[in-house]
Amino acid sequence: MTAYVSAFDLFSLGLGPSSSHTVGPMRAAADFAARLQRSGRLADDDPVARVHCVLFGSLGSTGIGHGTPSAIVAGLTGFSPETADPHDVRGAWERLDEDPTLNLAGEHSITFERDDIEFQPRTRLPGHANALTLTATDAHGKTIAEETYFSIGGGFIRRDGDSHSEAGGIGWPMPFTNSEAMIALCDQHGISIAEVALANELAQHSLDDLNERLDLIWSTMHDCVTAGLAGHGELPGGLHVQRRAAQLRANLEAVTSPDHDTTTEWLHAFALAVNEENAAGGRVVTAPTNGAAGIVPAVAMYALRFVPGVTATHLRTYLLTATAIGSLFKANASISGAEAGCQGEVGPACAMAAAGLCALLGGTPRQIENAAEIAMEHHLGLTCDPIGGLVQVPCIERNAIASTTAVSAARLALHGDGTHLVSLDAVIETMRQTGLDMNTKYKETSEGGLAVNVIEC
Repeated sequence: MTAYVSAFDLFSLGLGPSSSHTVGPMRAAADFAARLQRSGRLADDDPVARVHCVLFGSLGSTGIGHGTPSAIVAGLTGFSPETADPHDVRGAWERLDEDPTLNLAGEHSITFERDDIEFQPRTRLPGHANALTLTATDAHGKTIAEETYFSIGGGFIRRDGDSHSEAGGIGWPMPFTNSEAMIALCDQHGISIAEVALANELAQHSLDDLNERLDLIWSTMHDCVTAGLAGHGELPGGLHVQRRAAQLRANLEAVTSPDHDTTTEWLHAFALAVNEENAAGGRVVTAPTNGAAGIVPAVAMYALRFVPGVTATHLRTYLLTATAIGSLFKANASISGAEAGCQGEVGPACAMAAAGLCALLGGTPRQIENAAEIAMEHHLGLTCDPIGGLVQVPCIERNAIASTTAVSAARLALHGDGTHLVSLDAVIETMRQTGLDMNTKYKETSEGGLAVNVIEC
């Protein structure tokens, strides 16, 4: 058994605004449609006539704001979050009012209306706070197939009845269950945390393929930052939130005084850019979730622009280090806001970015672990209370602030030798326990906190 999760699972290409409420449900719906296709029930004499979906718990509470219904429609049609055009997904549910049909798995047309997606926010299934059930029936209303899926954070899904562990069956050559074991591997073999992750990835990929795929992750992140820095106008959803990254970029480019240090403002601009793209339903990379997707790329952009000697090639080390750290959170706590609050999304993202930057700055494995611990420690207890159920307020600014925390944590850790009182394992366990103790209304339901104390207008 190991905690390690591949970089290409932790950093997956997807669509905004939410990995757990958009990407995960789309994958679940696509899996359901594919199962129907493989069973032959799309082309036989008594094919599927209708499909019904029930969204439970957090998916039912904030699904509309997160675009979950449109993601379900897109997934049933056969779209993948990795390759779908955002314009095809955005508004797919609403367009059913004009044409209530759906091409199931891309090959079989059925009647599908907006009411075929049902919301049950007060019902929470025991498997996870993010749950959905899909049911296919024939022309006589007889059930052909039914599956329940859990969207467990970061775009990962689990079908009810499947194993809870996605990583346990993979024979990683450098397995570890916690940060202590990870550091022990570094000591034993005289290697870095990134090299531990590299050894694991090379068990599945050639070096050329690995580097190509890591570079694709970074180029997609970079493209997202670039698009966000050029974006203007109002974000969708009705809160009338205006994009700010482009104006911030213009303001910073106009600064001519060498006495004005703009590094922190640029860091903010990079993070805002990504999360504004995410809120608009654009192409993003889960890092490890969509709601926290701005932190890892923002700190990477900061390193490229302001750390001497760092090139895009060095970002492979950055991403591999972040992968090892992010794996610990996914295995031993949670990266789901519906399960742990925002401490489970922004906290791990901040820790991953801090660890990656510390590695680029020459940190030892213990200093890197310390950087991750500092970053996470100061996000403990952070609630997930998005206003209007949208990944906008406070989510967008929260990524900008967490990016500065990541840089501070990395640089602070470098001033020590890696010795510290609270271990990363201890803070991850604390986060897990805090998530269990946290009231449900603070876990992506928009039933508490800012979501009920700020008037939507």
